[in-house]
Amino acid sequence: MSIKGRGSTAYGHIGWVQVYCRICNRKLRMGTDIVYKCPKCEKKYRAYFCEADARGLKYKCPYCGSELVQPV
Repeated sequence: MSIKGRGSTAYGHIGWVQVYCRICNRKLRMGTDIVYKCPKCEKKYRAYFCEADARGLKYKCPYCGSELVQPV
């Protein structure tokens, strides 16, 4: 018998696919909203950005200056 994750630890729970924009703190859902991230600062700062803020930053990370990309 296998034990399945339940509640917030279950795969598919909204907590697994929801991130916040670092600039405006908007809730972003991966796969539904357009999300940009910094590949270098993603783990250190949770550097995710909404489309409007990424455009305002000219698609450059404010922390390290590298190019923002969309997660695959």
